[in-house]
Amino acid sequence: MSRPAIAHIRLDAFRHNYRIAKQQHGGNALAVVKANAYGHGAIQCAKAIANEADGFAVACLEEALELRQAGIQNPILLLEGFFEENELAEIVANDCWLVLHAQWQVKQLLASKLAKPVQVWLKLDSGMHRVGLSPTDYISAFKQLNQHKSISKIVHMTHFANADNLNSTHTVQQLVLFEQTMHATTGDALLETSLANSAAVLGWPQVFTQQQQWSRPGIMLYGANPIHTHLHSQTLRPVMQLSSEIISIQRIQQGESIGYGSIFTAARDTLVGVVACGYADGYPRSAVNAPVAVNGQITQVIGRVSMDMLMVDLTDIASAKVGSLVELWGDQVPANAVANAAGTIAYELFCNVKRVQFRYSDTDLTT
Repeated sequence: MSRPAIAHIRLDAFRHNYRIAKQQHGGNALAVVKANAYGHGAIQCAKAIANEADGFAVACLEEALELRQAGIQNPILLLEGFFEENELAEIVANDCWLVLHAQWQVKQLLASKLAKPVQVWLKLDSGMHRVGLSPTDYISAFKQLNQHKSISKIVHMTHFANADNLNSTHTVQQLVLFEQTMHATTGDALLETSLANSAAVLGWPQVFTQQQQWSRPGIMLYGANPIHTHLHSQTLRPVMQLSSEIISIQRIQQGESIGYGSIFTAARDTLVGVVACGYADGYPRSAVNAPVAVNGQITQVIGRVSMDMLMVDLTDIASAKVGSLVELWGDQVPANAVANAAGTIAYELFCNVKRVQFRYSDTDLTT
């Protein structure tokens, strides 16, 4: 019998969430499947929505080539653009779209001889200050690119730093700067733009202008809402259910401690269940008192998470036994709740999952 730690990936839920993103935003939507679809499996997720996706977004050429080699023909945007000039020929040959976020990229692209024109997404740094061109450099770059024969189209983009905070004045400031820069760049011309990540799609309808817009939903596609306690959490469906089983049970007396560092000391006689999952599987070591569900009943992690195992409190779960199903996150235990307990975010939880069995299902294709 194989180890019972399983990441069950529900592709029908992924498809449902993509449709929610499209409906909420109203424009075209690039499904962000970088970092192996946030740990869910980029090829499987992309294939699940290939017939309806407006396109996909990945971090780099290597990720795009994996999708192309798997038969994905939809547009693919490289969010970090290119890293070396010699990538450009392969980018063009594989019909990828290209983000330009730095002056050196603009200069190298303008100096390159391409086999055919490429679509570029020109990125403005409107206030996140990670990557992107300043307004002055942006206007200059646009003028050069717009006249160059190797550029087939320019989409104007930026990225919000605080869209997960609905009270953020910074998001409003970024939006204003973007609009001012667009006006200075092209006047009143109708533009193709891309501003909205998941948080903006869900919480900032004011960024949806009359321009032809592309959203870039990421984390919401996987069923986690970046805006905690937000309304749309009820309509998004968790794509990953991380589960395992109880492999051992023991009773400890009040005052006894368990696990490395003895960080948990029983305040009462306690029934302890050992679960086959640990930080080597991607479950966060820092998730002290994180919620779990055993046989459908909510309880919590107790003691220090170790490499291959973690412990949960079974005292009030009469049905618990060796072999009982434990949901670590999924339908009953939101990934955000585990992330909060661990002092991190759901993005990191998903991306860290490894070693467990990955099983894919799609009820839309079986019903």
